[in-house]
Amino acid sequence: MRELEQDRQFHIQLAPGDVGGYCILPGDPGRCEAIAQRFDNPVHIGMNREYNTWTGTLLGEKVSVVSTGIGGPSASIAMEELANLGVHTFIRVGTCGGIDLSVQGGDVVVATGAVRMEGTSREYAPIEWPAVPDFTAASALVEASKSLGCIWHAGVVQCKDSFYGQHSPGRMPVSYELERKWEAWKRLGVLASEMESAALFTVAAARQVRCGAVFHVIWNQEREKAGLDQRKSHDTAQAIAVGVEALKILIGQDRASRARED
Repeated sequence: MRELEQDRQFHIQLAPGDVGGYCILPGDPGRCEAIAQRFDNPVHIGMNREYNTWTGTLLGEKVSVVSTGIGGPSASIAMEELANLGVHTFIRVGTCGGIDLSVQGGDVVVATGAVRMEGTSREYAPIEWPAVPDFTAASALVEASKSLGCIWHAGVVQCKDSFYGQHSPGRMPVSYELERKWEAWKRLGVLASEMESAALFTVAAARQVRCGAVFHVIWNQEREKAGLDQRKSHDTAQAIAVGVEALKILIGQDRASRARED
């Protein structure tokens, strides 16, 4: 018992055996139960700070969902401590705001890379290093999006630290930088803006685990500025379904790979 307590992770307050090797990472603690209901035999393990944990099974494999709160610092803590407990595959399921005019509320975005306009990843890797997902995880998310009939996009997302730096850049003392860089993201075809993926992709590389990310688009401020039709959507069920289906795909691929090795 004493050894178990020593192994309990400081922030997420989880111990060995509490989580499976595959884990979904939403931001909102309130979203965890809805995700866990898509597992078989879900059990609420506990909650500490912003970290809410449920564990169940998919295809007979132990899987978990752990919330991370908002932003790279808390997300990176969750990944670090979950990796300490043996989690090797992470799927980030979150929300985003569209940037590219083709992206509308209710669509699904699969990240193929992330602009590192945040601070957490810089404490892991030099800025020249590209924040990209694991290829197999990103491919599984695309496959899941197709199989579920989603309106989906795959491409680069922008990752930031300040929500209001995006939505009220003109009142910030560094408005000159925020507004010019936002224009650059638009011209480069960046699909959407969110707050965790760059940190998670970078930490995953440093810890040698795999990570992918899928986002539900809430709305697109650029479509509104352009006077285009605008949908607003807060129903994250489709992105959740994509994340869970992607885990099933990865579990199946991993089993097939182990069978070939045997």
